[in-house]
Amino acid sequence: MEQHYKLHRLRELADNDEDFILALAQTFLEEVPADAEVLKQAVANENYLETYQTAHKMKPTIDMFELGVLDLLIEVQDWGKFEKKGENVSEQLKTVLIAIENASQELKSDFNI
Repeated sequence: MEQHYKLHRLRELADNDEDFILALAQTFLEEVPADAEVLKQAVANENYLETYQTAHKMKPTIDMFELGVLDLLIEVQDWGKFEKKGENVSEQLKTVLIAIENASQELKSDFNI
């Protein structure tokens, strides 16, 4: 449990309300993998605006669950925001996507979702 994500900040925020934490885990699973797919396609299609908007939307959740890839997600976000056409963010994106997949699988297992 909590190998690919951390809940201590959420527990503090939720005052250890396990039902609330479960709801947040469910919301993570509903939104973040879908957003990750949008982000993956946006980067592949060099859609800078969509890359920026999607990465920006994901930041608070990635930070709250402490996936350990916030800095990389910000690099992807900034690639889109500043339209860094000459730069390649595929490695950063790959690491972010792996972290999301690992956290998603672990959340499903830990919360029996």
